[in-house]
Amino acid sequence: MDYLEKVLEKLRELAQKLIETLLGPQAEPEPELIPIPVNDPKRRRHR
Repeated sequence: MDYLEKVLEKLRELAQKLIETLLGPQAEPEPELIPIPVNDPKRRRHR
């Protein structure tokens, strides 16, 4: 069983490398943008 587990682990590593090569590294989630409220009535009048 130990031999099979080692073979499966190697296959997982090879599959991961293949996927990274084809698709690039795993995408990291983009940080959420924090909305900044703008309360400036002067700017609205000039538009």
